[in-house]
Amino acid sequence: MILAHCSLDLLGSTNFFFIVERGLPPLCPYSTFSAALQGTPLSATLSLVMSQCCRKIKDTVQKLASDHKDIHSSVSRVGKAIDRNFDSEICGVVSDAVWDAREQQQQILQMAIVEHLYQQGMLSVAEELCQESTLNVDLDFKQPFLELNRILEALHEQDLGPALEWAVSHRQRLLELNSSLEFKLHRLHFIRLLAGGPEKQLEALSYARHFQPFAQLHQREIQVMMGSLVYLRLGLEKSPYCHLLDNSHWAEICETFTRDACSLLGLSVESPLSVSFASGCVALPVLMNIKAVIEQRQCTGVWSHKDELPIEIELGMKCWYHSVFACPILRQQTSDSNPPIKLICGHVISRDALNKLINGGKLKCPYCPMEQNPADGKRIIF
Repeated sequence: MILAHCSLDLLGSTNFFFIVERGLPPLCPYSTFSAALQGTPLSATLSLVMSQCCRKIKDTVQKLASDHKDIHSSVSRVGKAIDRNFDSEICGVVSDAVWDAREQQQQILQMAIVEHLYQQGMLSVAEELCQESTLNVDLDFKQPFLELNRILEALHEQDLGPALEWAVSHRQRLLELNSSLEFKLHRLHFIRLLAGGPEKQLEALSYARHFQPFAQLHQREIQVMMGSLVYLRLGLEKSPYCHLLDNSHWAEICETFTRDACSLLGLSVESPLSVSFASGCVALPVLMNIKAVIEQRQCTGVWSHKDELPIEIELGMKCWYHSVFACPILRQQTSDSNPPIKLICGHVISRDALNKLINGGKLKCPYCPMEQNPADGKRIIF
């Protein structure tokens, strides 16, 4: 009876199969199962073992079927979501004329990709792309990116030398931009000396002379750094000046250097490719909806694709780079061919609106009753 119970426990668990794989003799002889296959009546114990095995197999199969059903349902929903959110006719929102000069457009795209790679510091990838695409990039174009990436790599390794050298050589132009880059670099170097403990106190006091040109604009910050010297022997980590040792200052100096250096060299902080891609991601869903509405109402002539959009799409303040003016009469953004015109009364409308409002050689302002000569309007350049 004890042997039978042992056999039942082993058969009802994975240990039974482990024993068989290890070559150990099972507690229930194989002859018993072979006898059952030959039609010999089963004992009560073996019948109980077989029924439990069958029940466990049935439960396992049901669980697998249930799991498979859940997985299949999730997979089917993914496919429907892809069909619902991805349109295969995305090219319909782009004018075919864009791809007329294919070689020229391809070269412009390759140049945008190369510039993005240089700006991201992927110099080897950019060089490989130039070789494979036979794109000729001048050294004068690459040099600013090479210098910026060299200095940024040094900053990431907490080496302030190259950045300080660059800031000193461009001091006058940085001052014209109201940049505090050089002061922040000196401040960070001073903080590194403070982190060295009392042994660096004399060196820190000597280095503080670099703050003299910035005393008028950064007096409060200089006072804070000088006050921290009082706690140098006790340790800045446990003093009211512990915020000076925060590692966030290194991330801040990298952002400040990138912004000011790009402004100084006439480069954008973000590459044109990344800006175009981000803008396209915002505008594409709106354009797809407009395209569907135009096709549904059969008014294809509304959108001509000629350097204009049927409606104004808000991309956010991040994508504002210059002032724009939309005519309050025609609700259209002005352009070089349709510039904004200032009337004598001070109101501004577009030239197309001005031409449409002329009546009998006179123009009446749509916002005030003042009549005036259309020729007296002056073009405004933003």
